[in-house]
Amino acid sequence: VDNYEIKEMSRMEKLISDHMISSKDKSVHVQSFIEADITNLWEWRENNKEKFQKKEGEKITFTPIFIMLVAKALREFPLLNVSVDKYNIIKKKNINIGMATALNDGNLIVPVIKNADQLSLLGLAKKVNDLAYRARVGQLEPDEVQGGTYTISNIGVFDTLMGTPIINQPQVGNLAFGAIIKKPSVIETDKGDFIGIRHKIILSHSFDHRVVNGARGGLFIKRIKDLIENWETDLTV
Repeated sequence: VDNYEIKEMSRMEKLISDHMISSKDKSVHVQSFIEADITNLWEWRENNKEKFQKKEGEKITFTPIFIMLVAKALREFPLLNVSVDKYNIIKKKNINIGMATALNDGNLIVPVIKNADQLSLLGLAKKVNDLAYRARVGQLEPDEVQGGTYTISNIGVFDTLMGTPIINQPQVGNLAFGAIIKKPSVIETDKGDFIGIRHKIILSHSFDHRVVNGARGGLFIKRIKDLIENWETDLTV
């Protein structure tokens, strides 16, 4: 009696498999990692999430916040918002951010938020909540999973600290946000250093070394780290 079972991949699993293999074959994947102090942002969300939902009727998760910060950084680093066609670099005028979304059957889909840099935090929250819900119930339109120029993955929802995301072709970057954890940290003040408990997050950036060198890839996630750490705590909802 055979002690195993052979199961053919579903159509979606085959497409994902082919897409992943194609990406590894085409792109020169390089990863860089950076840790950010997300305490101010974490506390701001804790203090405002109930107010936000009561006022706007929407949940405010970290995903729309991350998308907003990535969109801002992409405006400053336009060579991360490109695609590659053989020896041609195609610079994109619009910032369309894909958000990797896990489905109930274990598969993955990447809905795209078009012109993400032009949306407010409320607009992004509405888009994220709507696209994520319709992705899980199989109601996305074909156009809503096409046209992405950069991708993010919020792997922290699975308590994963860091990862090495696969680049979504023909894009040149994919940024994974890890789990937010509390840890003892050195806090620098004008009165000296001391140890305190802070909320930290690791950013894992995969980029295509054919067109993005190490300096540019590193500076990009450093910019996002700075945006996280300098979050305006008095921002009103």
